[in-house]
Amino acid sequence: MANAGAPGRRCSACGRQLPEHIGPGRIRLYCDATCRSRARRARQGRREHVKVNLTNQGREGNLDSAPDTVPANNLPVLSRVIAAARIALDGVPTAATLTPLQTVDVVRSLARVVEDGMREAVQQARQAGQTWAEIGELLGTTRQAAFQRFGRPLDPRTGVPMAEEILPGTAERAAVLLADVAERRWEQATSDFDQRMAKALDARRLAVAWAQVVGTAGEYQGMGEPVARQAGDYTVVDVPLRFEAAEMTGRVSYDRAGHVAGLFFLNQP
Repeated sequence: MANAGAPGRRCSACGRQLPEHIGPGRIRLYCDATCRSRARRARQGRREHVKVNLTNQGREGNLDSAPDTVPANNLPVLSRVIAAARIALDGVPTAATLTPLQTVDVVRSLARVVEDGMREAVQQARQAGQTWAEIGELLGTTRQAAFQRFGRPLDPRTGVPMAEEILPGTAERAAVLLADVAERRWEQATSDFDQRMAKALDARRLAVAWAQVVGTAGEYQGMGEPVARQAGDYTVVDVPLRFEAAEMTGRVSYDRAGHVAGLFFLNQP
């Protein structure tokens, strides 16, 4: 942090005078992390439109977080994404002072803001008459994949949007499962299988299946962002997988009880 050229500045939270410091970085606004957190909580308290249960208590912004002077719902989606991104970056020091792990955390926060914005932007495009085929082409995917990621189909049995039935945490769990597979932790990867899956695909068979995938696609190199959707009574998570010679999708299905009911490795179209 730096206050050079700006002597006499006071902490925006407690009012104490800040020490002058010469060095790289942004102008210092707070005494320490405690005052920074206090100021953030005060700002959040003034924003009654922020849904507390959807707002990470750390650094993440969301699309309901916007400047106090303009109601969030009256802002264009792009402006709301930018405002939420600024909130997500509040208090983040310059990139040069971040550790690699802290950098991952900051970028993850921004990715969630962008994902929320993408969902709203797609819904606006649909309301304006754009087809799923047009949206899929723009995103470099198929219309079905675009619909599965951003659509809000209603369960014909209940009339409830299927997105509201998605089991919480399944996207992260699917990523962990596939990481276990890639790291050859077979017993750990199969630990949440339901009874049918455990019988059909035990640790030994899973190792064989993964060997077949690597034999076809080459060495595993990494994964992309998991996307969860509801399909009937199952929560299905698609995880992009990158290999030396191919792009594939790891698909994990969870039943209502949260057990793994299906695991597939699919070629991407």
